Amino acid sequence: MSRLKPPTKEQSQLLPPFQALPDAAIIVPVTEAEFAQARAELLAQSALGFDTESKPLFHVAQVDTGPHVVQLATPQRAWILQLHHPQALALAREVLGHPGICKVGFGLDNDQSSLPRRLGAELAHIVDLDRVFKRHGYGASTGVRAAVALVLGQNFQKSKKQSTSNWSLPRLSEGQLRYAANDAHGPAVVYAALPAWEAAQPVAAPARAPRAARAAAPAPAMVKAKAAPRPAAPAGGAERRPRVAALFQAPSRKSVD
Repeated sequence: MSRLKPPTKEQSQLLPPFQALPDAAIIVPVTEAEFAQARAELLAQSALGFDTESKPLFHVAQVDTGPHVVQLATPQRAWILQLHHPQALALAREVLGHPGICKVGFGLDNDQSSLPRRLGAELAHIVDLDRVFKRHGYGASTGVRAAVALVLGQNFQKSKKQSTSNWSLPRLSEGQLRYAANDAHGPAVVYAALPAWEAAQPVAAPARAPRAARAAAPAPAMVKAKAAPRPAAPAGGAERRPRVAALFQAPSRKSVD
């Protein structure tokens, strides 16, 4: 079966814009009270959109100290956890290691290898949505932009300038906060709408079961029959063999659509 092609960037741009979170719904906890409130809200969720941001590396000699930011989101809100803050690190460790909370995102292979080292704990119940779309016949890296176009019929825009900005800064810019929040918010909204989208997808035809081998028919008993007398050749010429008509003709080849 050939792979399905998700909408291209140009095709996505023709769709209505994705409804990004307003600034008031982006939470950046700093005080002890804000971390307590964030913890209570995050641990009450059954599923969260999830992504990370790291300071980009521009040459081989640079040491990778990321990820520097963990973002978690519901379809209504997002929390930005800057891991240089001890309480943010502890909260990210608790939520990402919680087996009862499903954390969903796209392209999470690198996060699943780097975050345990950064957090000092293993991750639990992580779902890479790229694998969900692969089961439906798409490639291995569908990504949030194409998934939003497929499932929501909307255009999810990402700023390359913000993606390559310095995420290790003690104070992030408003542009960085919006970018990080919607990178987790997008997967959260897609995940919430995924059951209805999957139910509308065509069901793949089941694999045909192999045919059972036929039992060999018992060989008939060999009975030697008495040979019938051969008819005499007609007078005045050699024996003529009767013409044999063609009993079967090759079926005509039908065109295949």
